[in-house]
Amino acid sequence: MSIMSKNMVEVEYSRPLARVFINRPQVLNAYNEEVLDGLRETFADLLEDDDVEAVIFTGRGSKSFSVGADLNWLEKLDSGAAREISRKGQSLCDMLEKSSKVIIAAINGYALGGGMEFCLACDLRIASTRARLGQPEVSLGIVPGFGGTHRLPKLIGLGQAKEILYTGNIIDAEEADEIGLVNELVTPRDLLKKSEELARDITDQSARAVGLIKEIINRQVDSDTSSHFETRAFGLCFEDDEHLERIKELKKIIHKE
Repeated sequence: MSIMSKNMVEVEYSRPLARVFINRPQVLNAYNEEVLDGLRETFADLLEDDDVEAVIFTGRGSKSFSVGADLNWLEKLDSGAAREISRKGQSLCDMLEKSSKVIIAAINGYALGGGMEFCLACDLRIASTRARLGQPEVSLGIVPGFGGTHRLPKLIGLGQAKEILYTGNIIDAEEADEIGLVNELVTPRDLLKKSEELARDITDQSARAVGLIKEIINRQVDSDTSSHFETRAFGLCFEDDEHLERIKELKKIIHKE
């Protein structure tokens, strides 16, 4: 892992638990390619570590798990690069989902776009009452590229998922709890504590049995075909300039705030 990737992704240990942080709080933990590479290498190491039985995945700071892609980076992508980023993000999310170890997302604020897709790939989601979640890609003229189009409907049902995906609306923590998008709401102060308590409840059980249960569930809901189409669709969105105009408009709004 490069030094820059290491700085953007941090790990803390409290064995048998590990905590993984996206460390870009100055940009609300927006990801770029270095973050994706850093996360993949970090999780690959952790998931091979026999001393780690569960992982808590979160973002540094109190405002955001991740707001999704760094807009300055996103607007430089062409169609080919967009497809490659989609493959990287899908590969990372597949790793989280298919690992025999339990991964818990501790959602400390915004979880948008690819940030929400990271959370969807985790086994469980504990959210701060300040959390805000959504897939706003459609407002930028693009589609979710990391598996959100098939994981979200599996989690909350077709009707609810289509509304979130078609409108790009961002929902608050209470609504996310009501529709089953998160497992539990806690105060911001208690987020990591509650996440760790849940993780330890799970690691107290048979690791082999838990891993097998996870594999059985995953075998029932595997969707490789939709992942391939999602990557193609993500790339198609970058073949014209509509997304660039929409990104520019969003950046103007952000800079005014």
